[in-house]
Parts: sequence; structure tokens; C-alpha cells
Amino acid sequence: MNLWAPEIHKKYSNISLQPQSTGSGTGISQASAGAVQIGASDAYMSDAQVKQVQGGILNIPVAISAQQINYNLPGVSGHLNIDGPALAGIYTGKVQYWDDAAIAGQNSGVKLPHEKIVPVHRTDGSGDTFIFTQYLSDTDGAWKSAVGFGTSVSWPPVQGALGANGNAGVVQTLAQTKYSIGYVGISFLDEATKQGLGEAMLKNQAGKYLLPDDGTISAAAAQLAPKTPDDMRISLIFAPGDTSYPIINYEYLLIKPQQPDANTALAIRTLLTWGLSPAGGSGSQFLSQVHFIALPSDIRAKSLKLVAEIQ
Repeated sequence: MNLWAPEIHKKYSNISLQPQSTGSGTGISQASAGAVQIGASDAYMSDAQVKQVQGGILNIPVAISAQQINYNLPGVSGHLNIDGPALAGIYTGKVQYWDDAAIAGQNSGVKLPHEKIVPVHRTDGSGDTFIFTQYLSDTDGAWKSAVGFGTSVSWPPVQGALGANGNAGVVQTLAQTKYSIGYVGISFLDEATKQGLGEAMLKNQAGKYLLPDDGTISAAAAQLAPKTPDDMRISLIFAPGDTSYPIINYEYLLIKPQQPDANTALAIRTLLTWGLSPAGGSGSQFLSQVHFIALPSDIRAKSLKLVAEIQ
């Protein structure tokens, strides 16, 4: 949205877009309350959340995103292999040291230090927390029953665990804290790399360890995007397929279908029609900067159908 703002204003001088960086929880609550015209979220809204909004609210995908697992592990090079149960163990305190068998068993030949792991989580309501805890719930039954998933969860008490605000805060905390690990939205991949953080290869449903890139994100989307319902609220986590990266998601814009006046509705429809166009906001010059991929054409058509409901 920050990249879109100057471009949409150049094209339509009467449209002004003023994005604010907040967690998805704030995006959901402010859009629901009508405090902003557009909320943005990695997380789709639940049935209960949608029902609470007078007049309803649309969840409109505009791109496909992903999440990486970053860590600060001095002396260890390359990409560590890790799976959902090991991550769940770290965030419940069952896996406390980097050389624990739950991690070492997936990284044969790698000399892991006997140092305490410092798990880092988001403190703000976050779509990244939503999709990370969905992955843990899909891969670890104990996590699913004890913690579950959401934009905010009751994190198990783990000695030494740290909280951080926003993706920027997580990256900074990881960079400043040796032996830490955390989850980061892929739009911050470049910043995490600049900070020298390691990036894990995550185990997918087929048992393969993968990094998020255009190919593995597209492969996962190809498996689950065709199941997208008309209201477009769906989890794309833990897709089947050898080459499917396990944590991907739609980037949603949250908008009330009934706007205060016709001009506001027209401005929002114009913005989103441009934003969803490969010749506009869905062009590679925008998406590549944040490591997103464009919606498949059939999904874009579904999004445009929702856009047409804004009046």
C-alpha cells in the first residue's frame, strides 16, 4: 500500500491513499468500526467477526504472501531444517536448546550449540501470528488443542521468551538477541537478510524442506487457491505437494460494502480495480519489492466481483 500510494495519486489526482503500518488486529478492528475506509490483514476475518460488523464487511485478496522463520545462530551457516512440531516445542518450552534432538535430528552433520533458544513472538494483534499459529495447529495436535490460532493467542509461558511489535520489531529483536528465533512476514525478508539472520527451510505436508520463493509460494497457491469460496475467506496453510511452501496466505483488504457516499465508493472501486490489474498495482514492479506474487487470474476475477459490491 505504501508503494501504491504515490502511483495511484499520479494516475487519479483526486484519490489520496494514506497507509499506516499497524498489525492486522488493528486493521481488522478499525475497518470494522468504520474508523478507516480500508483495513489490511494477512488474516481473514472469522464468521463471528464478520457478523459483528453492521452491514457486513468484505475480505478482498489483492496478492499472495508468505512467512519465513528467521533465527540468530552465531557460527551456523546455511539453512536449518525445521518442522512444525519442533517450532511448537520451542514456543511451549518443551524444546529449550538448539541442540535438542527435535532440531538436531532434522539437521544431520550440523554442529548446533548447546544454547538456550529465545523464542520471539508478536505482541500486537497480527496476521503473521494468525498464519504462524495456523501452521503450528495444522502440524502439532498438542498445540492445536492447547493454544490454537488467531491474530492474538495466549502464548505459553516460556522463560526468556521475548515479545516485539510489528515485523520490524521482530527483525530488530532477533538481530539484537543471540540464539533467538521468530516468524517474519516475507515483505521483511530483505531487512532480515541485511541483519544477517538465518532463514529456516520449513517442512511441508509432503515432508520436503523448502524456502519461500516465487516458485514454492506459487506451487502452494495452485493447490489451495482453487478451493477459494465466493466470500474468499480461506486458509492457504500447509498445502499438499512436494514443492508447496507451507506458510502462505492471501493479503486481504477489508472494506465495508456500503460506503458513506457514492464518491467514496467510486474512489475505492477505482483504487482496487487498478491495484488488482497486472498493468497496475499487481505489476511486478510493486509485488517483487515485497516478495508477494500476483493472484491467479480466476482468483483476481473473484476479487473484482467483490469490489463491484462496494457502493
